[in-house]
Amino acid sequence: MQYLMAIDAGTGSIRAVIFDTLGNQISVAQEEWTHLEEVGVPNSMSFDCETNWDAACRCIRESLQKANLSGDDIVALSATSMREGIVLYDADGVELWAVANVDARASHEVKYLKENFVGIEEEFYKLSGQTFALGAIPRILWLKNNKPEIYERVAKISMIGDWILAKLSGVIATDPSNGGTTGIFSLANRDWHAKMATRVGLKDDIFPSCHEVGTLLGTVNQKASSETGLSMQTKVVIGGGDVGLGSIGLGVVKLGQVAVLGGSFWQQVVNIRSDTPPPQDMGIRVNPHAVPNLSQAEGITFFSGLVMRWFRDVFCEMEKLEAEKRGIDTYEVLEEKASKVPVGSYGIIPIFSDSMKYGKWYHAAPSFLNLSLDPKICNRASMFRSLQENACIVSCVNLEKIKEFTGVEIDEIVFAGGASRGVLWSQILADVTGCRVKIPRVTEATALGTAIAAGVGVGIYSSMREAANKLVVWEKEYVPNMENFVKYQAIKERWQKAYEVQLKLVDDNITTSMWKAPGL
Repeated sequence: MQYLMAIDAGTGSIRAVIFDTLGNQISVAQEEWTHLEEVGVPNSMSFDCETNWDAACRCIRESLQKANLSGDDIVALSATSMREGIVLYDADGVELWAVANVDARASHEVKYLKENFVGIEEEFYKLSGQTFALGAIPRILWLKNNKPEIYERVAKISMIGDWILAKLSGVIATDPSNGGTTGIFSLANRDWHAKMATRVGLKDDIFPSCHEVGTLLGTVNQKASSETGLSMQTKVVIGGGDVGLGSIGLGVVKLGQVAVLGGSFWQQVVNIRSDTPPPQDMGIRVNPHAVPNLSQAEGITFFSGLVMRWFRDVFCEMEKLEAEKRGIDTYEVLEEKASKVPVGSYGIIPIFSDSMKYGKWYHAAPSFLNLSLDPKICNRASMFRSLQENACIVSCVNLEKIKEFTGVEIDEIVFAGGASRGVLWSQILADVTGCRVKIPRVTEATALGTAIAAGVGVGIYSSMREAANKLVVWEKEYVPNMENFVKYQAIKERWQKAYEVQLKLVDDNITTSMWKAPGL
């Protein structure tokens, strides 16, 4: 039997997952990680390459050990990552500087670009589907302005998933689904658009080769072999961004298909043609898909999974103890209790992520509104359910915006990621959207899509589409309760009105935004 490995560098954790060639998950090893604010640099989110590489190596070794396999058993591997996070290298391929996905240090640079290159963000958005909010141009400009000695040494750029593959193989390269999120990219051509860098006075010769997902890159080098336990015969294959590969792992590979990926962040994606121009209002993001000739219209819900982790760790010690005694996950205990709470969570309104406003994007201060002093109705269970409902409501609003832009009628959603393991959460998503919700047997779809990429690279599968159609197996389907759907329509409207008021408090400098795009 041959085995494939997927390495998934998410916002909140790093994982190594092993699959057999039939798509069965054999083992997984995971470590939670954090990205630290750089001292003296507000809103920064630095990526620690040394510490995080050590964590990746530990996960690789542990996944092999759990599967009772040696490095020789892994025929090929690939990697995926949070998008937008970038790594800059010197001429020898040594990391100089790296930031994680929602690093927002470059506010002054965004303002500078908008004031001195009037209309350039709109121009670049038409080509790339990206704004400056999460793009690489302002961040690199920040480096040039604040650490010129590092900037002068920059010879290459890659995404974080590409960095993992570079550490393993010694080759720096990227793909459209991840590299496209830098914003220095052409949606139609699915390749770098270096003239964007030239226009704003940045280096235009730092962009590595761009290959489609599933392209063979090389083999594991000697140093990486000694660090990870992988064989030097193991093939290293180009991966991609977490959403694109997650979509492949969900079988969302055809025009018009829809997915919700419920991880640290939630993404709502709809497959569209790669030559589809982005919307004029810049409200929705458009990315290259990991499948050739397709793009994805995307909504994003900030921090949904991370908010749940925060709520669990801060408020739910009793549930943690109960889960430990019963030998189950803390979230299962919380879902059991939340399932007894009625639709609407007794009127509790969570204020965390706003719906997608890509052109001018900021969030209100994190809060719960409409809490009651009655402990029978305002407690951990009702607050937990309100967070589940809220993630689904924001997803629904984002899908409605995508439908308006694309004209795609949505009646079925494929749901995956950690959130899809929640029975209650999956049913709430169906009830809020009024759509059938399908859950794949392998809920860690991003890892499966990454393993598929590895398999394509060594000829085990003929294409990403063929493998997805063959390997994705459905575990459950949730049918919407239309009575609940009607109730959630009213709840959704109240949430939107409440959020608008909460944003006004940020505008008036009374509260602090949970996250604000650079330059706003």
